Amino acid sequence: MKRKFLTYISLAVAGAMISTSCTDDFAETNTDPTAYSPANYEPNYLLTASQLMYTGSFDNAYETWRGNLIYASTMMQQLSTVIGYWAGDKYILNPDYASAYWDKAYPDQVKPVVELVQFTKDKEKYKNLHQVGRIMRALILQRITDLYGDVPYFDAGMGYYSKNYFPVYDKQEDIYTDLMKEIEEATNALDASADKPIGDMIYDGDIEKWRRFGNTLLLRTAMRLTKIDPERAKQYVTKVAGKTMQSNDDNAILQHDASGAWTTQNRNSIVLLKGPENQNVKLSKSYVDFLKNNNDPRLAVIAVTNPTFDPSGNATGGNADPAVQKGMPNGYDLGGVRPITGAPGYTTVGDYSSLSPSLLSLAGPSFILTYAESELLLADAAQRWGVGGDAETHYNNGVKAGITYFSQYPNVGNLDAAADDYLADHPYDADNGLEMINTQFWAATLLNGYEAWFNWRRSGFPNLTPVNYPGNATGGAIPRRFPYPVSEANNNPTNYKTAHDAVPGGDNLSGHVWWDKQ
Repeated sequence: MKRKFLTYISLAVAGAMISTSCTDDFAETNTDPTAYSPANYEPNYLLTASQLMYTGSFDNAYETWRGNLIYASTMMQQLSTVIGYWAGDKYILNPDYASAYWDKAYPDQVKPVVELVQFTKDKEKYKNLHQVGRIMRALILQRITDLYGDVPYFDAGMGYYSKNYFPVYDKQEDIYTDLMKEIEEATNALDASADKPIGDMIYDGDIEKWRRFGNTLLLRTAMRLTKIDPERAKQYVTKVAGKTMQSNDDNAILQHDASGAWTTQNRNSIVLLKGPENQNVKLSKSYVDFLKNNNDPRLAVIAVTNPTFDPSGNATGGNADPAVQKGMPNGYDLGGVRPITGAPGYTTVGDYSSLSPSLLSLAGPSFILTYAESELLLADAAQRWGVGGDAETHYNNGVKAGITYFSQYPNVGNLDAAADDYLADHPYDADNGLEMINTQFWAATLLNGYEAWFNWRRSGFPNLTPVNYPGNATGGAIPRRFPYPVSEANNNPTNYKTAHDAVPGGDNLSGHVWWDKQ
């Protein structure tokens, strides 16, 4: 598997460099008989590229660093830091960091997946590869629209085909209608008797797992509409009930490889093992306190104090005793306007809990979509509307999966018995059902700050106490979207201005996307 991974990634890197380069020479590149042509072009490598880059770009995890970690994970108080340039911890607007995902996702993710979908269209030999490409395209573009709101969608990545190099920013309502259509159609069109995609680094071409993934993605997409269109959300939940992920074996995981330098290594780990990050990025007090106060078995797996970071970029050792774990409060800095020395219980930065070496492994997995998320979303729908099954059953399944999926990290043992004990001690309470469900969703999405943030915006849980760092950009409220890149004012001025002027609440960290109805 390791050799296969490196082979696919090396080819994917080459393909990505071609597909994401300037389009002036695209036609020549793809008709040169010594390079690529319809006769020798292998679209499976575009699938590999789009999957890997969905976990973070080749450019030193550029947008993972800025979007997922610096902003989303700290705004959601899963992580905390005293590093001044980690703007999300303190609700400061850094325009370059807020635009990082847009800047990387369109060329690195959208471009190859659109090429994949276009190249395989109406080709029977690529029947399943085409449908998987459609599902991947929806996965990729959903995150972009959830971060920014109205965005280029229908014409995204289509410049070579449509000759439209200045795409409009499509309305998020229209985007969501098409996302659900695309996911549903593509999932239903998967055929276990047809081709097995060979460039698939998530499920190794297993069509049944892709079918369950597609239905789970459709569930998640529908549940985004909780506040804005609950009737449509209910319809889709009813459609996919019983067809979603069935266990942690269905988790959508991209397994990384430490031997491939930054092209194959885990993107979160690349960031958190280097520079001042390895010493000064900690688990948040909110997150640690939730686990510690509930005797949660995850704490013994995810947290250590005072680990050792060696020059080769590995974390080792540390004290994993749950009793000594202490989360760092959000909204402090090192010797700045709100120094950490004033934080309650402060001793030294090293005494705050770091992520464990298992979670920081450069060979560790990236979790793209999980059974825990699926079951907790079904629990939410059942509790909220009485559809999709029994809320308590889905809750129990989701909580157990949200604990035991950590066993899929390196060197983590079996957590089944500990999860059963936890559930016995924390039975479901329907009177507080939505809070319990969505707080567990937050606990189960550690290191996927994007999804924790989106689900918090959708559900309002967990109940986080905002920080009010001096000079913050939101008046002390947790941010709700990323503003558009300022470069768009020059690159696509007319369409940018229309979208910029239409953002509810303004094109800033306090504005809202369509489904985040206030």
